Amino acid sequence: MTVQDARNIYREHIEKLHALGHAMGVLHYDGATAAPVESAEGRGKTLAYLSGCAYEIETDPALLEAAQFLKAHADALNAQDRREIEVFLRNNEYTASIPQAEYVAYVELLNRADAVWHKAKQDSDFASFAPIVKEIFETNVRFAKYYKPDQAPYDTQLGLYERGLTMEKTDAFFNALRERIVPLLKKVMAKPQVDDSFIWGKTYPIEAQRKFSDYLMDVITIDKDRCAIGETEHPFTTNFNKKDVRITTHYHEETPIYSMYSVIHEGGHALYELHSGDELEGTVLSGGVSMSIHESQSRFMENLIGRSREFIELILPKMQELFPEQLAGVTAEQLYLAVNKAEPSLIRTEADELTYALHVMVRYEIEKGLFDGSIAVEELPGVWNAKYREYLGIEVPDDRRGVLQDSHWSGGNVGYFPSYALGSAYGAQMLAKMRETVDVEAAVRSGDLRPITGWLEAHIWKFGGLYDPMELLERAVGEPFDPKYYTDYLEEKFTKIYGL
Repeated sequence: MTVQDARNIYREHIEKLHALGHAMGVLHYDGATAAPVESAEGRGKTLAYLSGCAYEIETDPALLEAAQFLKAHADALNAQDRREIEVFLRNNEYTASIPQAEYVAYVELLNRADAVWHKAKQDSDFASFAPIVKEIFETNVRFAKYYKPDQAPYDTQLGLYERGLTMEKTDAFFNALRERIVPLLKKVMAKPQVDDSFIWGKTYPIEAQRKFSDYLMDVITIDKDRCAIGETEHPFTTNFNKKDVRITTHYHEETPIYSMYSVIHEGGHALYELHSGDELEGTVLSGGVSMSIHESQSRFMENLIGRSREFIELILPKMQELFPEQLAGVTAEQLYLAVNKAEPSLIRTEADELTYALHVMVRYEIEKGLFDGSIAVEELPGVWNAKYREYLGIEVPDDRRGVLQDSHWSGGNVGYFPSYALGSAYGAQMLAKMRETVDVEAAVRSGDLRPITGWLEAHIWKFGGLYDPMELLERAVGEPFDPKYYTDYLEEKFTKIYGL
């Protein structure tokens, strides 16, 4: 075999995998947005067949032989090709460790789980979802043991979303946040609360909110010829290639704020995918390198930009144009304070910046308990409610607003949640570095966010998966990760808002 022969075999297989991934992605997206409720069974059979095909291609001995040959002849490859082979073989090791029948059965399980979760959430009935949650967690524990039998299964799971992440590192990170956030929150709660009553008690037509979403996509520089928006129960982003990225939102007639921040958050994910380097397209290096880096981009746009005073000043005229009666007489300062109101709440996706990490900690601790057996699935509602009472001081009224609120477990995204808090912290460190060369506030005030998105593209987006997460972050900010940037940012912001 020559290097060129190996390249040809490798590329042929990767192209087939991308085609199958595209097809399965479209089916998943359709199932979560537009498909009829009873469509899950038929879709599941198709997904099972396609996933079986993908498994056979990815574990084909001819592909593995070609990839290993290329690895052995790395000196004949350029840096990008060497990295691609490294990442492919690493990913393949996980897939190949799982028996094909179990791999396909898990894909079917997740398709079924999504439909069951939607109905369970609608009915606020965790008991109907519990058997599937149990099967999902048991499967993930089993797969983790197949892959790395000598490692704690939850460490393995965390590493699938953020390479190198462990429970020890995550615990240390959350401890650092807790030391600063909990006392800060106590100081905030002792002060008079921000008045956001002017937002509530009104109706905001969904059609006007759809127009607002289109406007927001333009403001944050999303190319709508390559990115579409859909509607779903729990907003998410998916990408098929860098010319076809889909974001979603959920509209609430009682307020435009929830959907507004969903669009900006998912828009941050989309920008990352849309601006991955052209030379990486069609390879295993295209798109985001990890979920924490991905969440750093979504949380950056949602909070560091979207909740800034300058951004609110920029978009308020458009909001008052679309909702003239509902927001008549509202000032930018009123709206700025309202969207930054800090108080314990039930729903993670609607939480303020200050309390958000506490929501993530609840989920992280529960997942650890489910993996090590200290928490039983049947106990989940009670454990969830107790942790919300302990961490946030609030009572959970029902499963819909409690343990059933997130779609992650039904989608098999076990070990994902810490990425949100880590991403928020990464973003704060990126913002500090960006400010050395970019007048961030002036860019937002002008309505031209290209200096901001240009910096992110140059330092994060264009690299796709060329570097592991920590290396990419350190290259971007010039130093190792330090959560102090995040806690400093929160302390400075909320000290000013609440006059601490």
